[in-house]
Amino acid sequence: MTPTTQKRILLVGATGMVGGYALRYALQNATVGSVTAIGRRKLGISHPKLQEVLHRDFADCSSLSQVLSGKDAAVFCLGAYTGSASDAELRRITVDYTIEFARVLHGSSPNAAFSFLSGSGADPAAKSRIAFARYKGEAENALIAAGFPSVYVFRPAYIYPVEPRKEPNFSYRLLRAIYPAFQLLFPNQVIRADDLARAMVDVAVQGTDRGGKVFENREIRAIVKRIHPSTG
Repeated sequence: MTPTTQKRILLVGATGMVGGYALRYALQNATVGSVTAIGRRKLGISHPKLQEVLHRDFADCSSLSQVLSGKDAAVFCLGAYTGSASDAELRRITVDYTIEFARVLHGSSPNAAFSFLSGSGADPAAKSRIAFARYKGEAENALIAAGFPSVYVFRPAYIYPVEPRKEPNFSYRLLRAIYPAFQLLFPNQVIRADDLARAMVDVAVQGTDRGGKVFENREIRAIVKRIHPSTG
């Protein structure tokens, strides 16, 4: 594969669980020529493909216009857990930061594909009583209307961490404890974090031949199985 066929991708949220797997997978992926990781904290790694850009305030991404120029795809994994942030902060991170980043990216790389980490239950009508669902739906609507040729919305259900971590709340601790049985009984309500990350990168880089571009958990699992049969 020649360098001209390789994709130049952006990754936001690489210090998070899904974003971290997306970063590792993208750096190993032969179809990816370069990865620009934008975040508020240093990653602590180096790689020939990796360019790391520290950006503290996602409420204003204007200074990133040059960094975002000439990119083929973006994988956006920035977010916050419900209960770990106030309602105002949750909306700011989920909606405002996404819209602001998309605004600057579209001005710099209008033909970029955009993979967005949403969540199961996201409500585009913004009528849900659950704040997370309303805000994710609002962000989805804004991205779809932003003018990119391809926006891919991923709505995972329970994301299994794969590697041990400090769980953000009791619900996550419980789900991790019962994961083997939960996966067996409700396979389409769970997705491994590394599988989700692979799907987000692959679809951003390669596109998809299916009609819709909103992927519920069952469809994410199908993507993983199709592209990586041994892990599906």
